[in-house]
Amino acid sequence: MEDYFQTLTWKSAIKDAADILIVSYLIYKMIQLVRGTRAVQLLKGIFLLIITWALATWLNLYTLKWVMNQLFPFGVMTVLIIFQPELRRALEQLGRSKLFSRTAADQDISQQIGEVIKAVNYLARRKIGALIVFERKTGINEYIESGIKMESKMSSELLINIFIPNTPLHDGAVIVRESQIMAAGCYLPLSENPFISKELGTRHRAAIGISEVCDAISVVVSEETGQVSLAMNGQIVRDIKEESLISKLFEELRPKTKQSWDWTQLAFWRRKDGDGRG
Repeated sequence: MEDYFQTLTWKSAIKDAADILIVSYLIYKMIQLVRGTRAVQLLKGIFLLIITWALATWLNLYTLKWVMNQLFPFGVMTVLIIFQPELRRALEQLGRSKLFSRTAADQDISQQIGEVIKAVNYLARRKIGALIVFERKTGINEYIESGIKMESKMSSELLINIFIPNTPLHDGAVIVRESQIMAAGCYLPLSENPFISKELGTRHRAAIGISEVCDAISVVVSEETGQVSLAMNGQIVRDIKEESLISKLFEELRPKTKQSWDWTQLAFWRRKDGDGRG
């Protein structure tokens, strides 16, 4: 150990630190992959075998050591066979990683928005009221906890079923985090802005209210007119067209590498109808 520190240079120290960090990160990701799967029990069994082999070597238990030595040559192949589903999942996640490109992330956002648009169009045609809230940087766990937790994968069929009238979850908001529906039937704060149009009901005021207290985005379907509205930053765009809704959701929900002012945002909000305040 002393010889190592005596010959240690800044270059080798940085290299060794990077080596340790990379290995630690890989171990951490491996633990994340197997957590909650049957692989955890298998890893416990493998760990027990390793301890048994170490004790047999330390205590010179010849027979047990011989048995363990016969088993280990087949260990690698056995692990590959047993952990085949987990290894495949790990490689798939590595292929979708943002480390290589943003294409996969953009595809995920596009698929998520596509499911929402499909559900919104279905609900709007039938004048079924709906309120979908997208969480962004500011956490809104307190509002998620006010509803029924779901933590379900996003799908248009699930969104439609949630808002069907006279069902247990239809009265309230659905909160979406990334590609998951976190909760339904959530209670949101109502906006107290006196300039909001009197035509807007509780659902629209809740959409504006949540956008006033955080950076969430809300999509509203009116049960009276079937119009679709978009609320963000304390303002609402009523009767927004499908193309504009898709463009705005993709622009706001996709991961951003840097913050910059978008002048198209100003033109977008100038298209609001009514008195300019919703």
